[in-house]
Amino acid sequence: MQSEVNQEENLNRIITVPNLLSFFRLCLIPVIIWSYCVKKNPLLAGEILLLSGLTDLADGYIARRFHRISNLGKILDPVADKLTQAAMLICLFTRFPHMLLLIVIMAGKELYMVVSGCLVIRKTGKVHGADWHGKIVTFLLYGTAAVHIIWFQITPMVSDLLIGLCTIMMVISVALYIIQNTRTLKGETV
Repeated sequence: MQSEVNQEENLNRIITVPNLLSFFRLCLIPVIIWSYCVKKNPLLAGEILLLSGLTDLADGYIARRFHRISNLGKILDPVADKLTQAAMLICLFTRFPHMLLLIVIMAGKELYMVVSGCLVIRKTGKVHGADWHGKIVTFLLYGTAAVHIIWFQITPMVSDLLIGLCTIMMVISVALYIIQNTRTLKGETV
């Protein structure tokens, strides 16, 4: 009984180190955009993106290792991820027009995730975190962005290959989330 109370208290916490790290990542987004688009310094933008990625890893590790997973964190962490990814893709779109494909798919995926996620929360009362395929998409998006930032004169073939790989994994991830959320909403065990 006592551990259930402690677990419920942890889930309802707002100020935790992981949540502060997620908030810090949100604050880095305008700095990434400014560095890349205004300052025209892709290397600086890449360094800030790396810092953002490291804080993302740290917040996940701390949340799991020290039992600081919270409902706010389950929402704030992916929001920080998605906004960082969107900002980074929009910055890269200024030089690589094919990034538009990723932006459009990401927008559709996230719109679906918000609507279906709210329905799942209403039905189950639980906030679910990202699944393995969502984490792979995040890794691929950050990797693709990093390569495009570091390799300033990337060849169109390599650029398109990376964008295509991200596109395929994003579509797979959307399909798996649709299956999972549909089953949850139908009351099936997932």
